[in-house]
Amino acid sequence: MNVEITRLASGLTVVTETMPHLESVALGVWIKSGSRNETDDEHGIAHLLEHMAFKGTARRSARDIAEEIENVGGELNAATSTETTSYYARVLRDNVPLAVDILADILTESAFDEEELRREKHVILQEIGAANDTPDDVVFDKFSEVAYRGQTLGRPILGTPDTVKGFTPGQIRNYLSRNYTTDRMFVVAAGAVDHATFVKQVEERFASLPMTPSAPPVLEAARYIGGDVRETRDLMDAQVLLGFEGKAYHMRDFYCSQILANILGGGMSSRLFQEVRERRGLCYSVYAFHWGFSDTGIFGIHAATGGNELPTLVPVIIDELRKSSETIDQQEIDRARAQIRAQLLMGQESPAARAGQIARQMMLYGRPIPNPEMMERLEGITTERLTDLAGRLFFDTVPTLSAVGPIEQLAPLNDITTALATPGIQTKKAAG
Repeated sequence: MNVEITRLASGLTVVTETMPHLESVALGVWIKSGSRNETDDEHGIAHLLEHMAFKGTARRSARDIAEEIENVGGELNAATSTETTSYYARVLRDNVPLAVDILADILTESAFDEEELRREKHVILQEIGAANDTPDDVVFDKFSEVAYRGQTLGRPILGTPDTVKGFTPGQIRNYLSRNYTTDRMFVVAAGAVDHATFVKQVEERFASLPMTPSAPPVLEAARYIGGDVRETRDLMDAQVLLGFEGKAYHMRDFYCSQILANILGGGMSSRLFQEVRERRGLCYSVYAFHWGFSDTGIFGIHAATGGNELPTLVPVIIDELRKSSETIDQQEIDRARAQIRAQLLMGQESPAARAGQIARQMMLYGRPIPNPEMMERLEGITTERLTDLAGRLFFDTVPTLSAVGPIEQLAPLNDITTALATPGIQTKKAAG
């Protein structure tokens, strides 16, 4: 792993991985701040800021930003999550100075023009509307809301129409000054990049970033609560998400949870896919996942099916969860490890994937994690650890159930909870 790290006097961290066989470079700025860092009156502002960064600076209009990067065949984009925000570009090696200049410009000199803000609010309102019209988006948003009720972690990243409409340039600048500081920012590049040259370019263009926040960043501790949320809609398919509190990135069982999710529903050979879709034909989509955050996590099973299949589908899923707490084959662990290893190695062939992976590891662990070290962590996972984890995840915690669509036949949460806790108990159809 040809990774070099330099921490500038300003506190900004610069990381590169040279991939000499390439002609392109993926580079970006990752900020250890997202929707969880919003105050109560800032719901949605992290995402709005990400949009507004591209809407003009002291030197460039929004059109100038788009044209300059595309004039050289490059790409520019950004993303907001619950705990991070990223701004990134992909260019040919000769155009790295331009990409650095544009990224620095939008992050240090954004104008936050009133008219641009008005237009962008309208765009985000359309984005919120589109998300509300997409049942598989709605089921995940509602799941988070009830799993982490009344907390920033449980709020939709996009915000609400009311909060988005009310934001001012001053509020955006306040969030920016509080969270976009050098101690929380990482500039990463992967591909045809020279470390020393890149460090010099970053140091010159990002010199105006503040070193310390105007006020301490907000991050309330997560409290998993769990519960039930349902929305009946006249749809062809029912979206159902059953989940439990998972493991944070730094917890011992984090990688074990990733393996368990892969075994249960990580591919066509997984238990849920084979039993639910292939053998029984109960749904067209079923998978398991594990999301880690800094202080909590979510282990979930998502299924999309017809409403009439729900009385049969849910008991089958519960039965597969129970089986995972009783028996897991070594072959299943080996297959899951092989899939993760392949993903890691394939990611090394993409400069964009490598830049993103390095940035996430720097934010989470303070250093890049070599692939051999990652695989070594996975090698220590045994069948006994997995069955023990499954028992604790699925049967010792309060579940969260989110459902959208024709869900009249979905069993009550109490029945599902009882079935999870009591072998042999079947869930029954909801009354009415």
